[in-house]
Amino acid sequence: MPNPLDVLPVADGVGLPWDVAVDDAVAAIATARERCGDTFVVESGGGQYLFTFSPTGVESFYALAEEAASKGIADFLMLRRKLPDEVFAGRRLLPSSLFRRDDVTSYLANLDRALDATGVELGESGSVDLFALTRRLGHRMGLASWAGPGCAEGEAFERLVRAFDVLDGSDAFVHPDAMAAVAASGMRAERAALEDISEVIEASLRQYDSTPEVGLGLFSRIVDAWASEPPDVRTRGIAMDVALIHIASMSNLMAALGWALVDLIVHPDQLRLVAGGDRDLAASCALESTRLAQRSIMARAVLEPVAFDTGAGVVDVPKGWTIATLLPLLNTSAAAGLEEWNPSRWRRHRLVEASTLPSPMLVTAFGHGKHSCPAQPFSLAAMAMAMTRLLGRYDMRPEWKEYPRPVPAQIGGVARAADPCPVAYRRRLD
Repeated sequence: MPNPLDVLPVADGVGLPWDVAVDDAVAAIATARERCGDTFVVESGGGQYLFTFSPTGVESFYALAEEAASKGIADFLMLRRKLPDEVFAGRRLLPSSLFRRDDVTSYLANLDRALDATGVELGESGSVDLFALTRRLGHRMGLASWAGPGCAEGEAFERLVRAFDVLDGSDAFVHPDAMAAVAASGMRAERAALEDISEVIEASLRQYDSTPEVGLGLFSRIVDAWASEPPDVRTRGIAMDVALIHIASMSNLMAALGWALVDLIVHPDQLRLVAGGDRDLAASCALESTRLAQRSIMARAVLEPVAFDTGAGVVDVPKGWTIATLLPLLNTSAAAGLEEWNPSRWRRHRLVEASTLPSPMLVTAFGHGKHSCPAQPFSLAAMAMAMTRLLGRYDMRPEWKEYPRPVPAQIGGVARAADPCPVAYRRRLD
């Protein structure tokens, strides 16, 4: 079988934003696709990337075996541009262990309490940045769920919020253009934030140890996983497990919630129904807003040569390459009308007209098959709860002049807003 470089077009002059300055990362790949077709090679930063957008190519992408072309390693290689290695080394409870059924129940209960606290902070009326609101809500829910006693309130909470806002792994793909400066600093700010997190978790652990009969779900399992270690190793290991779980779990979810609120605020008919408590509609709105807000590069690091069917032929992709596709291009181009927000295109968690697409895998909010996000059921339940509660409690009016735009350099995850997104709110009387 041929090497991709022998048979596929190379997108000359195109680089990825962690290697070269790019005004708009998604637009750059879109331009390359227009010029080269649905399958092409990008050479950037000394690496080779095979991008695929054809129906067969995308199906081949989702069919790749993890042991041959790894999503986990591709994600790690991206995140380590922002996060110190000690966040990853030696972890005993990973983010993949987050979503047992009993855990999800406790997370939703913590979200309910976090929404109560948010209502107290907001008061009767005022103005707030929508994405700052949802981010803080996510911190409060997450830290209550897995960071130990006292971490979701008071100064401990505020200190953790400040630290996690610095130690934000999503910066690796939201602001990839900033990663050279992070590397040049030796991750100085990130390491300082990690020490702050460790100190707060250590204090929380002392409180937990003094009342061992109080079970705290995931935090208790993290503590148990380190029970046999010496005190210093135990404390550090618990803090790093908590840090990685929190970094991995919250940022995309709460960005997606922000876009769902934005879209409902500018669609008053659907807003009225969601504010009235229609959680099924809220979940459909969440799916639709997440679909449109996707900036994800879906990538697989090739660990051994793989035969890859592009739809125009089979190529032998060498070890060390990356195979990738880009959701924002697929999600809006696979059929007419997909560039418009329309929550009625979803029934439960499924796209109503998926069978009419050249491939049902061309459009997604949370991925497909074994590569779908394991947090999807929880994420939709959490977003629906937050949307109905916030919009049922407050009348929100946009104070932005134009519909918010994503960070142009972002290439990964759910879009972050490039500009402030203020809303005026007033507590409903009915």
